[in-house]
Amino acid sequence: MIDHAHDLASVRDATERLLTAAARMDNADVAEPSRLPGWTRGHVLAHLARNADALVNVLEGRPMYVSAAARDADIERDAPRPLDVQLSDLRESGARFQKITDAPADWSRTVELRNGVTDTAARLPFRRRVEVELHHVDLGIGYELEDLPAEFVEREIEFLAERFRGHRDVPATDLAADDGRRWTTGGGAEGGPVVVHGPAPELLGWLAGRRDGSALRTEGGPLPALPPL
Repeated sequence: MIDHAHDLASVRDATERLLTAAARMDNADVAEPSRLPGWTRGHVLAHLARNADALVNVLEGRPMYVSAAARDADIERDAPRPLDVQLSDLRESGARFQKITDAPADWSRTVELRNGVTDTAARLPFRRRVEVELHHVDLGIGYELEDLPAEFVEREIEFLAERFRGHRDVPATDLAADDGRRWTTGGGAEGGPVVVHGPAPELLGWLAGRRDGSALRTEGGPLPALPPL
């Protein structure tokens, strides 16, 4: 069961971790490449701020972004800003998201995200947490997948496994964490079942496109190629 109140508290904690860590950078660091191809750390911070505002739009019944082009243009516009401006924007946009989520609302209602994707309102806080946690890793400033809270890692693996479940390009795949937890995904392509073994953070990194899967072990076939998120 989704507990949006718990997730909102977790978003606050994750945002504070990111802001505290990012405050140790300087303006030159912000202009350095992030771990995301073609994006500087400034792009990552700008995206996080604009994503918070986009989720406010969703909760208030507006389109998440005016258009894909406008989304990209906003990120490009904001990416070169100095560190103090970036951090202030991220903190203030996060506060706007928290404010709208603190208001009484029907959390069971269906909302529309990008590209026609729909979800329940109650899932938006976890979606925001995913953005903050994974992009903190993407900044490349010392926060790694292994540092993510274990509860988050498990939920995000399940979230991504659900996303790829039945995908036409992914064979039936069993995900087996070294600690005994298991998930299933894929099943829309021929072949399998392939069993993918490894530490939970490595499984998450592969599913989320943050690692190439070379640290994972497979049975029943090669490591499946996953479509982009």
